[in-house]
Amino acid sequence: MEKLVVGILAHVDAGKTTLSEGILYLTGKIRKLGRVDHKDAYLDTYNLERERGITIFSKQAEFELGNRGITLLDTPGHVDFSAEMERTLQVLDYAILVINGADGVQGHTMTLWRLLARYQIPTFLFINKMDQDGTDKEKLLAELKKRLSDNCVDFTWEKSALQSQFLEDISVCDEELLEKYLETEEILTADIQKVIRERKLFPCFFGSALKMTGVEEFLHGLEKYCETPTYPSEFGAKVFKIARDDQGNRLSYMKITGGTLKVKELLTDTEKADQIRIYSGAKFELAKEAPAGTICAVTGLSQTHPGQGFGIERESEMPVLEPVLNYRILLPEDCDIHQMLKKLKELEEEEPELHIVWNEQLGEIHAMLMGEVQIEILKHLIWERFHVAVEFGTGNIVYKETIAEPVEGVGHFEPLRHYAEVHLLLEPGEPGSGLQFFTACSEDVLDRNWQRLILTHLEEREHPGVLTGSPITDMQITLITGRAHLKHTEGGDFRQATYRAVRQGLKKAKSVLLEPYYEFRLEIPGDMIGRAMTDIQKMNGTFQQPEADEDDMMVLKGSAPVSMMRDYQTQVTSYTKGRGRLFCSLKGYAPCQNQDEIVEEFGYDSERDLDNPTGSVFCAHGAGFVVPWYEVEDYMHLEGVDESELGGTIPDGGESTAENRNGRNQGDAGYCPPKNAGVGSYEDEEELKAIFERTFGPVKRYKEPQFKRTFSSKSDSGSYYRNSSFAKKKEKEYLLVDGYNIIYAWEDLKELADANLHAAQTKLMDILSNYQGFKKCTLILVFDAYKIEGHAEEVLTYHNIHVVYTKEAETADQYIEKTVHKIGRENQVTVATSDGLEQIIIMGQGAHRMSARGLRDEIKATENQIRQQWHEKRQSSKNYLIDNISDEMAQYMKEKRLEKQ
Repeated sequence: MEKLVVGILAHVDAGKTTLSEGILYLTGKIRKLGRVDHKDAYLDTYNLERERGITIFSKQAEFELGNRGITLLDTPGHVDFSAEMERTLQVLDYAILVINGADGVQGHTMTLWRLLARYQIPTFLFINKMDQDGTDKEKLLAELKKRLSDNCVDFTWEKSALQSQFLEDISVCDEELLEKYLETEEILTADIQKVIRERKLFPCFFGSALKMTGVEEFLHGLEKYCETPTYPSEFGAKVFKIARDDQGNRLSYMKITGGTLKVKELLTDTEKADQIRIYSGAKFELAKEAPAGTICAVTGLSQTHPGQGFGIERESEMPVLEPVLNYRILLPEDCDIHQMLKKLKELEEEEPELHIVWNEQLGEIHAMLMGEVQIEILKHLIWERFHVAVEFGTGNIVYKETIAEPVEGVGHFEPLRHYAEVHLLLEPGEPGSGLQFFTACSEDVLDRNWQRLILTHLEEREHPGVLTGSPITDMQITLITGRAHLKHTEGGDFRQATYRAVRQGLKKAKSVLLEPYYEFRLEIPGDMIGRAMTDIQKMNGTFQQPEADEDDMMVLKGSAPVSMMRDYQTQVTSYTKGRGRLFCSLKGYAPCQNQDEIVEEFGYDSERDLDNPTGSVFCAHGAGFVVPWYEVEDYMHLEGVDESELGGTIPDGGESTAENRNGRNQGDAGYCPPKNAGVGSYEDEEELKAIFERTFGPVKRYKEPQFKRTFSSKSDSGSYYRNSSFAKKKEKEYLLVDGYNIIYAWEDLKELADANLHAAQTKLMDILSNYQGFKKCTLILVFDAYKIEGHAEEVLTYHNIHVVYTKEAETADQYIEKTVHKIGRENQVTVATSDGLEQIIIMGQGAHRMSARGLRDEIKATENQIRQQWHEKRQSSKNYLIDNISDEMAQYMKEKRLEKQ
């Protein structure tokens, strides 16, 4: 049976759960209609949901619609539980957006609409409560077109006398469809399915879920106009929720997005799927396997988290909706605070946005929440699960910090028998980009395993700023160099050095305090617009030109700080005598208008934050000593980047590499693929250059290195590249060839190598010898010998080329990089390899690149040129005997030659 996952979303009290009951009843899933006010709704499985009459946790129900098996995911409608709703969006095929016909498009509805657009989910609209007095279908449809999309079309006209108008409304949603309709005057069901799937058309149905009017027509439209997605055969799964059952078993809710998940199948290196549960309401059925398209709960996994991907699925992006209020959790006097912290961390697995934090200095537990309703629910949940009666303090705004200009941060950790040094480039990022992490450090300077460890340490925690101790955001942090000791470096050393490098950079930087902003829509009577505009200005907010609305109402749109607008709804209700309406949604973070005042209120002293030291630890005379952040550069062992060169781009000098790692707001947090011969080649020079410049900035060939550490001493750095020899034209031409890469990239050599590797090497050397004889360049052919124990570097002369066998533990790539670094700035150097990573590296060091295919073409062209020159020479050569005899004698000799033949 085909499978489809459909989510149902709405502003609170729009009738979402009632519509769910109607759908389940009409499809035969339940025999009796439940009601929220009767506390017997099928999907309100949690006691507190029935008591409060709201949906708190997302739940699922399984039913059949035609030839499809439908999984209906019911999501919370209250704004305080928006994060739970947003996590569910990651696994939906289609969405049902329920709108209260009596209230129209409300503030949270707009937030939902933006999220549906962000996740590109095809959407059906059901306008509910049309039985209430004052609802006007035409007026509501006009509001939908104005506030949501012009492509909202009334599908209740489908079988009415206005069918031609219905088809015209659909056709104008897509140019291709419009042309087809004008030619044939008909639109096929498949055409409608296509534009709905592409979010170019949004079907609207009107009715009353409570009175079961319009629900059956809506189900018919859902069945007719939904397309069943196709899934790949490779296994993939996306986790969107963590929960626990009544026995305390940890459940990982996921959607299978490819292949099949079977019981006892390993999902991580150490954990497997013990059970596969298919929930419907409060009950579940055990399954032996879950095919693609299934929503299931898996037991046996202890380390999963919402947004995690398995198989072909990648990690999800960070959610848009996140709490902006921080509350202190007040515990009873007899409560063990550390045991309670452990239990709350368990709860945080299910609600990641809580961000449970232990403040060591104050001995307090803090949590981030959306609002008062969530507080009440959380108190009840903690009591029910842990039997502890907690209270919450006054909510404080959650601030964040960033920097205004690039800066280098240095961290050194060298107590006795430990060693690590890390240099990081901290740069401001785009607003809302979060944290992104990269590396531009050569593996010749610091091994890849240490680089990966540093990136892991950057990602594993929230780094506090130095103004208020708030988390940093909207920054790019790049590893530019580092050093380890062969004997004394341990993993924990780089953790300390990395943390200290971030803090030292922040202390040097110009820090900016960020605060959350609301995007608001204020509807008030026209005679009160002046008061509203004055209020917004006092709040340090901004607004657009007021717009006139119906019924003598004015609409004011803009943004303002959350701290100033938190309680403004009460004021609006008061001075408009209940006629005004305020709709707010979180816009994001922006610079704080009263930064100095807020910083003073916090009273945070970064130098007294012992958990986050700003200085470094160095060693002298057998003992470690602490150096304050402002003196670290005087003691550091590696030279840093010139301050004048910190222009907001990753350095392009001799130490850059192509390996990079994206940060928290990027879904793909992986490294570049491993280096394989003949794999990942960039055949187009312009394409490669574009990729390099997007990653590391413009290619600046033969430029003075931006890393001081490339000089032998500080005294050298001032004069080495200013001498006259550097300005001379490069006279020598070098070609470096990665031997095994070329052998395994050329099909004929690869076949020969499979039978006899030495023969393939010899044939390549002969080909290159002929090529060098024509080009007259210095040709160096490099072969790996890094796996040969005890092998020393060996350089041989084969006819007219140099053949290098690298030493033990040195690859051909490393030898080529080292050689290019030495000679690339004085000579014209080209490297022949199809290793994509190697190509980018040598471009960063000022050399040219040539792919394996490019070298083959160049050699063939050279051979053709040799033949042509030989042919022309032969044609142009003179026979002096023939040229100086008479015509009769020449004819006679020709006839004799023919007779002889």
